Amino acid sequence: MGACRERLYNGVVKENPTFVLMLGMCPTLAVTSSAFNGFGMGMTTMVVLALSNLVISAVRGIIPDRVRIPAFIVIVASLVTIVQLLLQAYIPVLNDLLGIYIPLIVVNCIILGRAEAYASKNPPLPSMFDGVGMGLGFTLGLTLIGMFRELLGSGGIFGLQIIPERFHISIFVMAPGAFFVLAGLTAMLNRLKNRSNGGAGSGGQGTVCGHCGGCGNLLCSVSREEPDHLSGASDAGKGGSV
Repeated sequence: MGACRERLYNGVVKENPTFVLMLGMCPTLAVTSSAFNGFGMGMTTMVVLALSNLVISAVRGIIPDRVRIPAFIVIVASLVTIVQLLLQAYIPVLNDLLGIYIPLIVVNCIILGRAEAYASKNPPLPSMFDGVGMGLGFTLGLTLIGMFRELLGSGGIFGLQIIPERFHISIFVMAPGAFFVLAGLTAMLNRLKNRSNGGAGSGGQGTVCGHCGGCGNLLCSVSREEPDHLSGASDAGKGGSV
């Protein structure tokens, strides 16, 4: 089960498809005008991801390599059709809200990417958990974006009004608002990640001068002062040579 837990963590945090890999941007930007829309789209994609990874991993040994991608698309399209029919029967409101973006799950780069990169090379159970992890990460990303857009643009979250109407910023429920919120959340999460890593790569605290063998960049001394212990050593060397 360690591999399964690692797949879940990888999809939600390490390789989050929305904030890290930047995959599936079409539904991310198009359907996240509300938290409900984002959550519904994410969960629908997660179901297709998990099932497609499971089926593709189970039949990977009998699919000829030259028709691998077409076979993946047929499997994904069949599962998307089943999911869409279930939504039409049991959750028609969500089906109407998501509209054309449900059939477009077939060509979602997250689905085909995980099928090619992981499910076609690994056993069924870890592949299914890989799909669940990626789907949860995608759902988290879409729901967060939808929550911020709905809160700022409509003053509520999941239909619950919080901010009075006179303070609404309507641009956030329009197309440009999706770009603003995605950029802001991505920058914030990257900032938190850099801080949790000790500031590595930020050029600030937590980095080590290349002369000390920390970062390995021997050119970093060009724009910085020479460390005290090295300058002292060089002075000593100069004194000895006189």
